[in-house]
Amino acid sequence: MSVLDLFRLDGRVAVVTGASSGLGVAFAQALAEAGADVVLGARRIDRLEETRRLVEDAGRRAVAMRTDVADPDDCQRLVDAAMLELGRVDVLVNNAGVGTAVPATRESPEEFRRVIEVNLNGCYWMAQACGRVMRPGSSIINISSVLGLTTAGLPQAAYASSKAALIGLTRDLAQQWTGRKGIRVNALAPGFFASEMTEQYPPGYLDSMQQRIPAGRQGEAAELAAALVFLASDAGGYVTGQTLAVDGGLTIT
Repeated sequence: MSVLDLFRLDGRVAVVTGASSGLGVAFAQALAEAGADVVLGARRIDRLEETRRLVEDAGRRAVAMRTDVADPDDCQRLVDAAMLELGRVDVLVNNAGVGTAVPATRESPEEFRRVIEVNLNGCYWMAQACGRVMRPGSSIINISSVLGLTTAGLPQAAYASSKAALIGLTRDLAQQWTGRKGIRVNALAPGFFASEMTEQYPPGYLDSMQQRIPAGRQGEAAELAAALVFLASDAGGYVTGQTLAVDGGLTIT
């Protein structure tokens, strides 16, 4: 086996939440290109059809289901569909998330709770449902953020709290499951990548933040997806409980 063979995901099934747009689409396509069949979950079922086509164009099978990860029953239904249609779950990508930028004195309890329900609780419900059926050698990748590690000049208490908590959840699940169940659990902490969230930033914000990035640019979705495939595959087989920042160096400044 060559070193590149370690990155292959042939015969495996990956579940991707938040797969209807942006980075979720890039993750699903990359996993399919690496050889995995992909189960797609998102609230916007109509937009999942485009992602399904990308997976199938890569020669892999796809299952798409409307999923609100804030609802534990929805999470269980997505995993049940994966088992029924494809027979196994080997990889979970906890990508579904929402963002807000509300000053702390004005953020309502409902706004704060909604972010936590999706970004943190939803990842836990999905990990629980997948952890019950995953076999040894499986991998969970939680999509955190550099805002779980640093600040970035916007009032994002709810979002930053959820992403920092997700890093803690990653460590604890790795501690619980890697030795006992053979499930590796890691997190990615993306820097600035084009997505629906970045489209909502104030004019000039991304240009100002670029001065903090040693690489001098935003990331490309394929660069983040490549890191994801590493953590999902046997290439990352000795990596667990870690948070990998893919941020052009932002968190060192």
